[in-house]
Amino acid sequence: MDNNVVIKKRFIISKSMLGKGLIIQFTNKKGDSFEYNHDEVFAANQERLLSMPCFNQYGNYTNTNKIPNWAK
Repeated sequence: MDNNVVIKKRFIISKSMLGKGLIIQFTNKKGDSFEYNHDEVFAANQERLLSMPCFNQYGNYTNTNKIPNWAK
């Protein structure tokens, strides 16, 4: 496995992961698997994320079930 691939249990965009070139892989409870480039998703949605109270307060945005439509 590549050093830049991270296995998670949910979709996540996190301030602490920015700039590390990470590929996130996750499988939800239904068994659906997803993979995305963390930095590319953040870059494409930076304005949206920075306006979210959860992102500013906790430093991340998560979704347990899927990749949000805006992040695809």
